[in-house]
Amino acid sequence: MFWHNFKYSILTLIKNKSLIFWTFAFPIIMATFFNMAFSDIEKNEQLDIIPIAVVGLDSKNDTNFYKEVLEELSDEKDEDRLFDLKSVDIDEAKRMLENDEIDAYIDFSNEIDLNIKNSGINETIIKFTLEQIKENNTIIETVIASKMASGNYENYNEIQSLYESIIDEVTKLRTSNGLIEDVSRANMSYTMIEYYTLIAMACLYGGMLSMFSINKTLANMSNQGKRTTIAPIKKSTLITSSALSSYLISLIGLLLLFLYTVVILKIDYGSNILLIILLSCIGSFAGLAIGISISTLLKTNENTKIGILISITMFMCFLSGMMGITMKYIVDKNIPILNKINPANMITDGFYSLYYYDTYSRYILNITSLIVFSIVLLGISIYSLRRQKYDSI
Repeated sequence: MFWHNFKYSILTLIKNKSLIFWTFAFPIIMATFFNMAFSDIEKNEQLDIIPIAVVGLDSKNDTNFYKEVLEELSDEKDEDRLFDLKSVDIDEAKRMLENDEIDAYIDFSNEIDLNIKNSGINETIIKFTLEQIKENNTIIETVIASKMASGNYENYNEIQSLYESIIDEVTKLRTSNGLIEDVSRANMSYTMIEYYTLIAMACLYGGMLSMFSINKTLANMSNQGKRTTIAPIKKSTLITSSALSSYLISLIGLLLLFLYTVVILKIDYGSNILLIILLSCIGSFAGLAIGISISTLLKTNENTKIGILISITMFMCFLSGMMGITMKYIVDKNIPILNKINPANMITDGFYSLYYYDTYSRYILNITSLIVFSIVLLGISIYSLRRQKYDSI
């Protein structure tokens, strides 16, 4: 009887056009809109190579720290270089700046002098980079003075070797703590939060499937529920088979969403795709539990229950960042408990943890929270179902 009801529950769900739209079509439509809105954002905000000029830099000796760093940041062999560096005289530098051929020029003739025409992101980067080089150069000069005072460095080669070794050490510090470096990865951008919340929404929308299935077993919801209630079959078997059929259809909808976003929209979810799928499956289980709990606890008609479920789901997705990526952080800062009990936030936060952290502790915490959340709701629903009695059917 279990498999019989399981089979016909699936057929009933598939034939319901409204449910198929909300669980299959709507997430895909949303993904398409997200792609249209955000496809060019990452490309447009990526740092371009900044054209700058230097004056008098070649007059410095070969071990000049400024020259080494600027040439390193302008290496034409490096596709991710920060600067396009040109060495010119002062008149040419002024002409290039005036004609907007460069964003700034640095005059090393006397004191180090940065000259800019406008104020913007590129100019800020140039200024910040120059300040970092200056700070590191000061460290080098201080260390060299200390070494020279504490040792006997009379030979030019010894002094040269000392200078180069100190520069190497400071360069390591600069790489880890200092200059701007484009370390963005192809598998993530800040717009990915929209796709993460979309997956969370798709998981929770699966609750409509379980709600529909459970409603068919309740005597106060339909004639079918009345016949089911008096049928010679265990209620636990009926509800379990109906819930599992809903879960299976929900997972199929998630699979279609993943295939669409990966194959058609070319969304890269990163290298932890199996863990993302696992989290999505557990998130879908949480959606199943929400649907069952609303179906059993609320004594109202089916359309009202669906409206309540959609409203709750969209509100939870809103808090997790779907309509604005800053909302998640606002809630975390001001009402953190709200996001800790929000299943949509648990799902998106689990995705974040896979990207941002080297360990899986936070990911496991979100997985555990979703499971506990689902078990609690299912426990309340089972208790409510066992207490339901009807004077007449």
